[in-house]
Amino acid sequence: MRFLLLFFLLAGAAHAQVRLYTLECGRATAADGGFLSDTGEYDGKPLSVADPCFLVRHPKGTLLWDTGLGDALADVQPGKEKAPGVSGAIGMRVPVKLVDQLKAIGLAPSDITYVAFSHLHFDHTGNANLFTASTWILNKAELAWGLSPGAFAVKPETWSAYKGVKTKMIDGDLDLFEDGSVRILKTPGHTPGHQSLLLRLKRAGAVVLSGDLYHVRENRTYRRVPTFNVERADTLASMDRIERIVKNTHARLVVQHDERDFASLPKFPAFLD
Repeated sequence: MRFLLLFFLLAGAAHAQVRLYTLECGRATAADGGFLSDTGEYDGKPLSVADPCFLVRHPKGTLLWDTGLGDALADVQPGKEKAPGVSGAIGMRVPVKLVDQLKAIGLAPSDITYVAFSHLHFDHTGNANLFTASTWILNKAELAWGLSPGAFAVKPETWSAYKGVKTKMIDGDLDLFEDGSVRILKTPGHTPGHQSLLLRLKRAGAVVLSGDLYHVRENRTYRRVPTFNVERADTLASMDRIERIVKNTHARLVVQHDERDFASLPKFPAFLD
């Protein structure tokens, strides 16, 4: 019986018309990227990363995965800001607004069915409060940590709308549309409730969005752990899990912050399907 259920789930996933859009939601630079490894490989070296959002369109609804630095930054001159929990100033800019990109494909914030976050660091929650009509999928451990006094790189004011929106609280994996095509995966370590996203697309096959499990390709290759991760052992265990999933599903893994991975994806409004 269990085998038959799995067969029908996978069959449904293979035929679900799922599209993945990559949205420009910001860029960040640092003069010293040493915080990306606790073993010193980036000490004193400059860092430049992308900060994308991802839109998943499914026949049963839409999912916005991460919300970027925030559209408010598009209206100011690029500058530097002290990032919570990170030494040194981080240069941040938003070249184009998220709301304008959604409009280009006929969507408004009120049309987004679900919003989910790989985690609650400020560069992933900047536009969260725009989506008050959506159901927010929140990891219980992540929310508790994000609200705690010791949480670093968190700006709760950017996601304060969670108090009034419809929420779906989870503490593990979630098969969002119950057909295997869009799965949120528990990958703690960077933060207590960190998550990655596994998609099964008809033509492109399986795709994994890393969240901040990895920040750049080299961190994946050499299993480097950032200095500000909450738990090193959990990070390495999550890396092991995701790499096994990638191998077993023949998935393409997208390191979300890596500018090379960002550039390799279809340029909006094109999409993977």
